[in-house]
Amino acid sequence: MFYLNREPHPADCVPDWSERFQELAAQARDERLRRFYQAGSVTPDTPLSDVPFVALDFETTGLNPNRHSIVSIGLVPFDLNRIRVRGSKHWIVKPRLPLHQRSITFHRITHSDIRSAPDLDEVLDDLLQSLAGRIVVVHHRSIERQFLDVAVRVRLRESIEFPVVDTMELEARLHRKRRRGALAKLFGRDPVSIRLADSRERYGLPYYPPHHALTDAQASAELLIAQIADRFSPGTPIREIWA
Repeated sequence: MFYLNREPHPADCVPDWSERFQELAAQARDERLRRFYQAGSVTPDTPLSDVPFVALDFETTGLNPNRHSIVSIGLVPFDLNRIRVRGSKHWIVKPRLPLHQRSITFHRITHSDIRSAPDLDEVLDDLLQSLAGRIVVVHHRSIERQFLDVAVRVRLRESIEFPVVDTMELEARLHRKRRRGALAKLFGRDPVSIRLADSRERYGLPYYPPHHALTDAQASAELLIAQIADRFSPGTPIREIWA
């Protein structure tokens, strides 16, 4: 059967992560990775009000996960009722590849900051335990998903898979179909930005200085809560927004 003039719904191509985690737990060789998968995932029909989230952000030495490295990690657990600041964690880790001046300019993590920093392998167990059983929230999933996968493969010789909610993608859903009007084109107005700070501003959220992993994680958590309040509902199933 053919469906004409229908764009794929985001949920159409997403696995049932609760089932996928069972498969991955049986396949994992490293004990840390096995425990992460054994913690499981919520089922696709779980309402957003019942989902435990954790916002995650990486600062990196560049944008290519095969040529650059993670240099800091920030995470903030939350749900729709509360951001659990006391459960927040932040690590500076030693990159496997050299720092470049451009990356230092962005995230302000210097050579002296990383001189005595641990390798990511030393904090990986703590990181995975903090993510276990929660749905990861990011702003631009290509960074966190791909960089963590490469980092895990380098250290464990295994890949890592996990569901994410991408607040950037949720903004893109809202704005991608809105064509620029004739007057906007005439006066050279730019299309809507879906960067983290600009997205937050549209929901009346305060400005936070960018490029700090812990601050950006909290900013992403606050943005998702605002997006759900604006366009979804607490009863919306997680399958509508995860990837």
